Amino acid sequence: MAVSSTLPDSLPGDRRFFHRVGPFSLADLAAVSGADIREAADGRHGQVFTGVAPLHVASPDEVSFLDNRRYLPLLEETKAGAVILGPAFSEKLPAHTAGLISKAPYLAWARVASHFHPVPSSRSVRHPSAIVGDNVQIGENVEIGPLAVIGDGARIGAGSVISAHAVIGENVQIGENCRIGAHVAVSHSLIGNRVTLYPGARIGQDGFGFAVGPTGFETVPQLGLVIIEDDVEVGANSTIDRGSMKDTLIGAGTRIDNLVQIGHNARLGRCCIVVSQAGISGSTELGDFVTIAAQAGLIGHIKIGDKARVGAQCGVMSDVDAGADVIGSPAMPFREFFRNVATLRKMSKKDAS
Repeated sequence: MAVSSTLPDSLPGDRRFFHRVGPFSLADLAAVSGADIREAADGRHGQVFTGVAPLHVASPDEVSFLDNRRYLPLLEETKAGAVILGPAFSEKLPAHTAGLISKAPYLAWARVASHFHPVPSSRSVRHPSAIVGDNVQIGENVEIGPLAVIGDGARIGAGSVISAHAVIGENVQIGENCRIGAHVAVSHSLIGNRVTLYPGARIGQDGFGFAVGPTGFETVPQLGLVIIEDDVEVGANSTIDRGSMKDTLIGAGTRIDNLVQIGHNARLGRCCIVVSQAGISGSTELGDFVTIAAQAGLIGHIKIGDKARVGAQCGVMSDVDAGADVIGSPAMPFREFFRNVATLRKMSKKDAS
């Protein structure tokens, strides 16, 4: 069926694609989000809510969200039955709209939206076309999709989902309540609990290691593993190489975007963020809560300190101190970079005159 560009946007949580539960009372949503209730000024009570929606299309049985002053006009006109927002905006609520007041409204919104749209539970189903090797240990309620392949000796924890065409290599260990997307390939890896690998991710393939011989390149065996700790997400078509002599490590809670490359022996700390198209070379170490922005490139064998932030398209060629913010290529502190940019602009204007 042809899709016309004149069709209106679909509403959030389209039931054709998204699992939804509910309805829930305002008290339920306050308990889930940690927000405080401000009842609607027109005195309505006992209302229940069936979903979430943006301010401009939300209906009286839906919950919406505001975290930016520029959208206050939409708040004043919304028909939403309740809105999650910060204390500074609570006086702007329409009379017919209840408030869920939170000092961290975006976090409260995430919790409410997840309450309406929880991740569907795995089903204890194995598609007849799936191939499962010998001596495989499969926990309870594991779902294995069409044409998935699980190699000999692999272990899959309870409640996990192995999607269509995924390939789990020999002796790979996957923890409980993991989600392995379609066409994911995993080898030489130990994976913790509640890990999500989005479609097309490649985990545990050879690292980029070779020696120069008299007639060309000779491959160096890559004898390490990939270890992914609990609560990590790896985006679609991202790649994580296994280590050469020691393991590649992805710390607990880390979020890796789509199209990211992580080289052999790299070690990422807890709760790091690596954004799309970034590349981390082999043996580079990131501390905890490090952010690597889009298209940044990190040379090998360097250390990035805790809570450092690397800007988009940054070229990092040396260690970065904890808490530092760097940008540019070669990387430099934010203030220095923009001071250099301002100086160059002044010089170009003088030359033009």
